[in-house]
Amino acid sequence: MTHAATLPENISVQEKLRIPGNTGIWVGITCELVEFAVLFAVYFVARMHYPEAFREGAGHLSRTAGTVITLLMVTSSYFIARSVNSIRLGQQRTALRWLSLGLLTSLGYPVAKIMELQWNFAHGIDGSAGIFYTIYYYLTFNHLVHASWGIIGIAFVWVRLAMNGYSAKDYAGLEALASYWHATDIIWLIIFPLFYVLA
Repeated sequence: MTHAATLPENISVQEKLRIPGNTGIWVGITCELVEFAVLFAVYFVARMHYPEAFREGAGHLSRTAGTVITLLMVTSSYFIARSVNSIRLGQQRTALRWLSLGLLTSLGYPVAKIMELQWNFAHGIDGSAGIFYTIYYYLTFNHLVHASWGIIGIAFVWVRLAMNGYSAKDYAGLEALASYWHATDIIWLIIFPLFYVLA
């Protein structure tokens, strides 16, 4: 096979094919995915029993807020992926710059969420407004909690990276963080259409 010829010189085929991060992070990601699979099952059961509430509910949410959060999640994931790619190539300063952008962008998510909540409450949309909103708050709050853990993780990894804690030969911590953040991002990409678009 000539596949190895297309890889950067310091990255082997084995390195490209291995599972990123570490076992611990994948146990955590699996637990996260199982939790949200259950929550999505609750969503679809409730939607089946209360179709009118779900059809009306989405029209009252701020699609702008949902879109902003989506852009922040996707953009921060991109920056963090670039950081991982840079450290793989031994570009520590570049990796730190990309991770800094990832951290700053990720911090926009809770800020946007707080603004969305203020808008919701000003329009009488709280957990007691009906079954659609109860599930909306439960699912999005759980996602915010998981994203907050991820943001804390980004900050921790940023400090380690700034102190030269990672190199082209040892970057499992940065890669584990990226894996978790991408999983959290994917979950939001499911939440967004279910509540803001398709309901």
